[in-house]
Amino acid sequence: MTDEMRGKTVLVMGIANRWSLAYAIAQALAGAGARLVLTYQAERVKKAVEDLGRELGAAHVYSCDVAQDASIEALFAQLKTDEPRLDGVVHSIAFARKEDIERQFIGTSRAGFLEAMDISAYSLVAVARAAAPLMSEGGGILTLSYLGATRVVPNYNVMGVAKAALESAVRYLASELGPASIRVNAISAGPIKTASARAIKDFSSILDHVAQRAPLRRVTDPAEVADTALFLLSRRGRGVTGDTIFVDSGYHILGV
Repeated sequence: MTDEMRGKTVLVMGIANRWSLAYAIAQALAGAGARLVLTYQAERVKKAVEDLGRELGAAHVYSCDVAQDASIEALFAQLKTDEPRLDGVVHSIAFARKEDIERQFIGTSRAGFLEAMDISAYSLVAVARAAAPLMSEGGGILTLSYLGATRVVPNYNVMGVAKAALESAVRYLASELGPASIRVNAISAGPIKTASARAIKDFSSILDHVAQRAPLRRVTDPAEVADTALFLLSRRGRGVTGDTIFVDSGYHILGV
């Protein structure tokens, strides 16, 4: 798919380091000729994301805290000046408090539940609303989910509920933005060794289980997720919207 995204501008939100899925997706987009705009959430990761942006040849790197409406508004006001047309958005953002991930779901705090839903699910709505006016020629919005949205995954807890809301938001956004030729989809990736995944208790045992049981008998490669993202954001995915596509070596089809 070389040059598949030539002349297209894509905003990638959520790169934390070179092991994150957002970075793998950004690599694939850059390789296909896309003009990249990256965001970082806090000063502590600013330099790391700026360094990765230089490696990827990103046009801009901006700050954006999706938990703050003013920060989202400031980002898109800047984009309106610097990049008046967007063709794609990658939303790779999720958060839950460590204590709420570690405890049983029934023990989730009210504040922790609301924070997980705000950052992991509502932020997609806020970003899509801000991005749509810049997507004057249509395009694609993509977010990342996980099997825990539809199945009970041990130790995923409140994040699973937040991902379920995220996938529902994808469908509603796809329905409303479709007339503007804006497609909205999610990728449900298999377990991958990322910084956020390591926060899940016994994550290594999940990897081992998937490698033994998945139809392809292996865990997911980040490049597979990136290639699917490229398909969904490119013209080749022009007929797909409102979907959650599994990239997990087939693990999601199993009953036991």
